[in-house]
Amino acid sequence: MSVKLLHIVAPVFALTGCMSASAPTMVVKPASISEFLTQCDGKNGWSDPAPPINITANVYQVGSCGIVALLITSDDGHILIDAATKQAAPAIASNIERLGFKLGDIRYILLSHEHWDHIGGLPTLQKMTDAKVVALQAAKTALESGRITDEDPQAAVHPEFEAVSDVQVIEDGGKVQLGPLSLTAQATFGHAPGSTSWTWQSCEDEKCHAIVYADSLTAVSGDSYRFSDHPDYIASFSNSLKRVAAFDCDILITPHPSASDLYNRIAGNAALVDPQACEKYAKTARKKLDARLLRETEAKK
Repeated sequence: MSVKLLHIVAPVFALTGCMSASAPTMVVKPASISEFLTQCDGKNGWSDPAPPINITANVYQVGSCGIVALLITSDDGHILIDAATKQAAPAIASNIERLGFKLGDIRYILLSHEHWDHIGGLPTLQKMTDAKVVALQAAKTALESGRITDEDPQAAVHPEFEAVSDVQVIEDGGKVQLGPLSLTAQATFGHAPGSTSWTWQSCEDEKCHAIVYADSLTAVSGDSYRFSDHPDYIASFSNSLKRVAAFDCDILITPHPSASDLYNRIAGNAALVDPQACEKYAKTARKKLDARLLRETEAKK
């Protein structure tokens, strides 16, 4: 097995290697999208249990009804991105095993950002898998302290969480490599200081797609926080929106599935593959950020 973690700084680029779906320890049995939607009917809570579903090739949603936890598999081991809430962690572990994969074969756990609805289950899953947790420095600071930093617009509203130990730092543009898997960390500061999007390619039957797990881009904050009082934050946030819009992006997946209409797309009610998806996602976020700034300006009058 070849496992390598690189700490480098690099520009955004399209990955050229493809990942093939791995052979599980038994027959893979993801739920059908109809089974998934039936179980989650009327439920979109962050801890509501959901069955695992296949998104494409070797990529599975093993999280809750309202939060994505993304499993990417290979014959050399697997990578999990995000861990939902602490309450959701046991169901995530069960979903991975339902698919026929061993928890001990998960080598890395990555994250989108350092809010409890995405990392609350990290300590539990870290212990169950003995996987290495990898994050940008800004997210590492929060993970190891058990609280988000004061720089975060949501610092006043998010509760503390169980701290995570032994977090490995990856820099913007760094790669997490595991056998044929090669995921690139893309710093997309804005929703949180440690916001990270992940890009890679997955292949099935010699058909490859550029996959983007794009972090949340919403300008959410505590009641007293004003984005317009933090011009440097807005500038970095705006750069992230431009960056996401420019990603090589066939299939968009987001931590909150509703943000990318994920379940409707898996069900075939909208296109799963859309090369303009990231551009549209960023454009929508830009409009919402501009509307937020306008409201703040008008409130001053």
